Amino acid sequence: MLVFYKANLVFLSVPKTGTTAYEEALRLHADMAIMYPPMLKHAPVYRYNRFVRPMFLKVCDAELEVMAVMREPISWLSSWWRYRQRPFMKDKPNATHGISFDDFVLAYLKGKKPGFADVGSQARFLETQPNGTGVTHLFRYENQERLQAFLSDRLDLTFALERHNVSPSIPAELSSDVEARLRRKCAEEFELYDSIPVA
Repeated sequence: MLVFYKANLVFLSVPKTGTTAYEEALRLHADMAIMYPPMLKHAPVYRYNRFVRPMFLKVCDAELEVMAVMREPISWLSSWWRYRQRPFMKDKPNATHGISFDDFVLAYLKGKKPGFADVGSQARFLETQPNGTGVTHLFRYENQERLQAFLSDRLDLTFALERHNVSPSIPAELSSDVEARLRRKCAEEFELYDSIPVA
């Protein structure tokens, strides 16, 4: 999570949306950079609303705008599946070695998910809270040009990105019947992604 007080902006870090690259590029320009531990670095809207927002609201009388990035849902799941196949994950409980992408997605759809498929939900991460706190500016991971243009303009700076936490390049093939089940059971993920402006 990055906080840019003068720019009146908070950049939430949705896992597997490339935000680590932005944090590395922009953290020296931020007024607050929460890089660790993961539960704070990747604080969702509800956690931001409960712990970070009140600090700025009560102390600084500032209601910061919130920005975040969302990845196309199937691509997001494939990134998790591939990320957990990194060599050092071998034989660890959450590793996906030897598990097909179909089986990973089917496990993700279970009520009680096995550890390797328990990766959360982008829609839940970004969910607007009862008091109205939500994401003001939402960007598609696949539209980096729009995202970078917004940040450059808002922060009045230019920056370069380097790749971080890259998942292995492994083909992720999802059968049509499993995809249909995913789209049906996780409709809110696809609806939210489809609602994000392209330009």
